[in-house]
Amino acid sequence: MSKRSRACEFSQKVREQIKERDQGCIFCRLGYMLPPEDEFYMETHRYQIMHFIPRSQGGLGIPENGAVGCLWHHNMLDNGNRDNRDDMLILFEAYLRARHKDWDKKKLTYSKW
Repeated sequence: MSKRSRACEFSQKVREQIKERDQGCIFCRLGYMLPPEDEFYMETHRYQIMHFIPRSQGGLGIPENGAVGCLWHHNMLDNGNRDNRDDMLILFEAYLRARHKDWDKKKLTYSKW
């Protein structure tokens, strides 16, 4: 695995820190575009760690770049379902800024230098 790949992956320790901080899907807690009650995602209610800056763009695996999301919202964010990605990123950024005093989008991307 390359240095970049390792830097962009959330370690188990970081995953636990994010889960402890968020205590569930940040978008569900905001009541944002909740799925229908009979939806598969609600039944499984599995949570994942979402990148604010995606790994494909060099987004680091650090708490300042991640949050907990349910399958429904993670899929919506990653795939741009229903054209809500821009709105979700605004909410995601505000969430991270409120929890990390010196949050800076420029510090979330991998750099060799």
